[in-house]
This record gives sequence, structure tokens and C-alpha cells, in this order.
Amino acid sequence: MSDLKLYNTLSRQKESFEPITADHVGLYVCGPTVYSDVHLGNCRTFISFDIIYRYLRYLGYKVRYVRNITDAGHLEGDRDEGDDKFSKKARLERLEPMEIVQRYTVGFHKVMQLFNNEPPTIEPTATGHITEQIRMAQQIIDNGYGYVVNGTVYFDVEKYNKEKPYGILTNRKLEDLLEGTRELGGQDEKKGRLDFALWIKAGPEHLMQWPSPWGMGFPGWHIECSAMSEKYLGKQFDIHGGGMDLAATHHTNEIAQSQACYHTSPARYWLHTNMLTVNGVRMSKSAGNGFLPEELFSGSHPLLEKAYSPMNVRFFMLQTHYRSTLDFSNEALQAAEKGLKRLWDAYEKLMSWETGVGSQESGDKELDEKVRGLVAEFDEHMNDDFNTARVLASMFELVPIINSIKDKTIAITALSPDTVTLMQSKFKSYLEDVFGLKAVNEADNGKLQGVMQLLIDIRKEAKGKKDFATSDKIRNQLAELGITLKDEKGGEISWGIE
Repeated sequence: MSDLKLYNTLSRQKESFEPITADHVGLYVCGPTVYSDVHLGNCRTFISFDIIYRYLRYLGYKVRYVRNITDAGHLEGDRDEGDDKFSKKARLERLEPMEIVQRYTVGFHKVMQLFNNEPPTIEPTATGHITEQIRMAQQIIDNGYGYVVNGTVYFDVEKYNKEKPYGILTNRKLEDLLEGTRELGGQDEKKGRLDFALWIKAGPEHLMQWPSPWGMGFPGWHIECSAMSEKYLGKQFDIHGGGMDLAATHHTNEIAQSQACYHTSPARYWLHTNMLTVNGVRMSKSAGNGFLPEELFSGSHPLLEKAYSPMNVRFFMLQTHYRSTLDFSNEALQAAEKGLKRLWDAYEKLMSWETGVGSQESGDKELDEKVRGLVAEFDEHMNDDFNTARVLASMFELVPIINSIKDKTIAITALSPDTVTLMQSKFKSYLEDVFGLKAVNEADNGKLQGVMQLLIDIRKEAKGKKDFATSDKIRNQLAELGITLKDEKGGEISWGIE
């Protein structure tokens, strides 16, 4: 169907894409853990796979895109003991764990909509598939790769490694992995230091637990994705994706579990997005340089000079290949903002041309061939491991030609009608359908900034006069409109769109 090549983390090289079933693609992407706001690193991964999903459909494939919601079993520090992140958050806020799950799942979906991500075709939850996870853990025990200690089921990594290389995804030997593993609490239960939990015994105080053949407990983090991908895509499917931070442990364990259970690797192609940096420093909460999406949209983070619209951020991400490090800076974001405006303005000029314009006998055959060649590069670059950056480079080479025709520096008769129609069709397909971009009204965005600053100033003045009724009214009525105000340290007030 296509000449698509993609970089397979498993083989560490580009490979021609051949789906298991002709014309169909099974795609699984590890989704968010919904105990807090989705962070920008997650957003980069989900935007990248949204574009991959869109492009596979553009090529004519029928795609089943499964992206899970992790709403149980993810422990603090990704270990096999301690409390899970949902229970911890629920206790802190005196809520039910599923209230935490609901709040952040809704928030995640809102952010995805702002970025114009299409929803997956299936979005299963871990808590909705407890039966499947128990069944898979039991099968792994029956096949000799799992063992039970005090109600917790562990995966025997060293036994598995005697038959299949455990570190195949990251090309690391078991000896090297063991050398880099420190002793942790609860290790005395395990046969080996790398063994991980498939099912974890829950104490009576644990807020999220289910009955199992081994007693009350909850699933290990890794088995969730293995059970859900098998249920909806089969024992082996085409593409498994996620952030590169998942490769060494989560995806490595997924491969081991599936091999131990079904005697086959879950996916034929493994795709991983790279990390984010800010001014050259890795983005993280501890470094104080981790933006939340709403902080980008409102400009409320201290490292940001202004607000950036979701489409500008999406376009900014498109300018870097998904496997490359993406560095955030005000300069880069503002350059992307200008670039998107320039490209979209040219696109609107192009689409305003009437159908059939041009000359049946092109007045400038060299220019006509150049344009057709640049347009043909769109598919060539995307077929080369979804290289959005190079597609944009080819588009920007066409911008001056479009502008010159609009300004009548170049006559429209320089191009044939077929070439003009091809340009219009491909620009629309790529900018809107594949890249998922929409027009940005910067004037409206600027007006919103001004209105919000005015309301914040009025609220500060009201609080200074101890007019708390007015202060609360502003905050509450904005909340009803989906805009939150946060009182920061030092008297500053930040805002964001929910």
C-alpha cells in the first residue's frame, strides 16, 4: 500500500512497514496515569502518535488505535511495594480514588481536544480489565514463569532470560541490568532483584483492591497494558508506542510477559518519542522547568514571556522529528508562532484560488516541475519514519512561490491547472488532516490575555480593600466558564483554562 519505513526500537534500524493483516493496522500507545495533570512530555508523545494515526489513515489503512488509561496499580517510584499514586492523592485530598481518576481523566481529554488530537478508537481502563489481568497472571504462573509469595505474584526474570533475552528492547544483557539494580525494600520476597510484580497483595488499608486467586490485591503496572493490548489487538499486533522513558522497564516487561504467556512478542514494531528540554536542560518538576499545558496556554509559568496557543505548540512540536530531543525556549516558541502564521497565510491564499486556474500549457515548465517535486516530497518525507520536520521544510519552500503568484510577481499561468489542484489538495490533506492544525486567531488570543489581566488586577484591588465578596465572585464566575485562578506565593495570581 505504501513505501512507509519506520524506526523499530527492537531492531534499532529503519524497517519497511508490513502490517500483519493487509490494509489494517493495530496501534497501541501507553496512555496517561490519571492521578495528576498531564505533563508536556506526555503531550508530545500523544501528539506524535496522533499524527502517526492520522498518516496511517491517510495512506488508506483502517487503524484500530488503542490508548489506555492507567487508573490503578501504579505505585510510588514504580516499585512493587508501597501505596499507589491514586490512593496517596485521594488521602491527601480526602476523596475517593475514582474521584481523582475522574478529575484528571476529564482534564486529560480537555487538553487533548485543545491540541486537536483525535480520540483513539478504543480507550480502555486498567480498572475495567481486572479479570483479563488476573487471567494473564495465572497463565504466566501455569507456564512456569510466575510464582506467588504471600499473595503477591512475581515474574521470574532470570528463568525467562534463559530462554529469551530479557533486555532485547534496549539491547542490554541481564548481567548489566543486575549490576545497575540496587537493593530495595521487599526484595527478600523475590527470587531475583529484577523480578517484578504481576499482582500485588493489598493490605486492609489499601483503597483500591480486588479479589483474586491469591487474595485481595491489585494489578502490577506492567501487566495492564499487556492484558488490554491482547484483548483488543490480539496476541501480536503491528505497532506499540510510547515515550522513550518506558522502553527500559515498562515495555521490556510487557515483552517478557507476553512471551511468557502467549509465546510471541506483542508488537512487531516499537516506536518511542524522545524527551523534552528547556533551554538545553531536561524538563522536570525537580528542575523547576516543567510546564503544564495550561501554563503554556496562559503564559503563567515564570520561565515564559507570554502565552502560546495550542496550535502554536503543536506546530512547534512538528518542527522536530519525534525521535529527536525537543528543546523549549521562548525564542523557539515565538519563531514557531511566526512560522505557523506565515505558512497558514500562504495556505489560505492558495485555497482562495479558483479551481482550474493556471495554463494548460505551463508557462514555466521548470517552475512547474519544481513545485510538483516539492509537493511529492511530502509523502516521501512522511514515509521516512514520519519526518514532519522535512515535510514542513518542503512546504516553506513553496510559500514564496504562492506569495509571488498572489502578488502577481509570478503569473498563475506559470503553473498548470493540475499542479495548482495538486498543491491545494496536498496542503489541505497535510496541514489539516495529517498534521491536525487549525487557524489561530492571535488577535482573539491577545484580547483574552488583556481581559484576564484586567480581571486579575480588579481582584487584587478588591482583596486589598478586604472586599472578599467581589474577589470571590470574580474567581467563582470565571470557574463556571472553565477558567481557574490560582493564588501563588508572593501575592501573584495565575490563570488557566480547564
